[in-house]
Amino acid sequence: AERLPATILISGLAMLFAYGVAIPIGIYSATHQYSLEDYALTVVGFVGLAVPAFLLCLIVMYLAFRYLGLTVGGLVSVEYLGKPLSWGMLLDGLGHLWIPVVVVAASGTASLIRVMRGCLLDELHKQYVVTARVKGVDERTLIYRYPVRVAINPIVSSVAWMLPEIVSGQTIVSIVLNLPTVGALLYRALINQDMYLAGSIVMVLSGL
Repeated sequence: AERLPATILISGLAMLFAYGVAIPIGIYSATHQYSLEDYALTVVGFVGLAVPAFLLCLIVMYLAFRYLGLTVGGLVSVEYLGKPLSWGMLLDGLGHLWIPVVVVAASGTASLIRVMRGCLLDELHKQYVVTARVKGVDERTLIYRYPVRVAINPIVSSVAWMLPEIVSGQTIVSIVLNLPTVGALLYRALINQDMYLAGSIVMVLSGL
């Protein structure tokens, strides 16, 4: 119960980030097929899929500390530990929160971009799109009113596999960043051979 709030917060924000970034990029990549931007976004997507979470976490931590001057690790700075909730603590938490959210969402965002791009490309070559274009429908209206609405259906259904992937994917990130989430608790339970706690967490992931 102590670990669930942070886990739900990071997982929820990571899902919002993943879908909020992946859908527009996927649409842009599909409507600008074989352009320089499409190739660049494809490369970024494959890098996001290929780079392990712990390595991406270390890179983001270094960049945040080196160039932004942000303290990394934990959800709040040391001076706020054990103190009651305040506006200063909330603002400080927001400064820490974006790093785990971006890292946890990176892999899911990259895969969703590929799915959105592929589904939209399938729709853009269908007869109803060609007919609407011939009739003189504005290109922007045409794209968003018809093919995008059809192509987005597989993206919406992907919540079923994204949710447990994001929750379980926090394990390594939470260890590297010292976050009070369920992932780190699962790791500690396995190390201590606490099968009741570990089994309960795995059961929740299976339910998700």
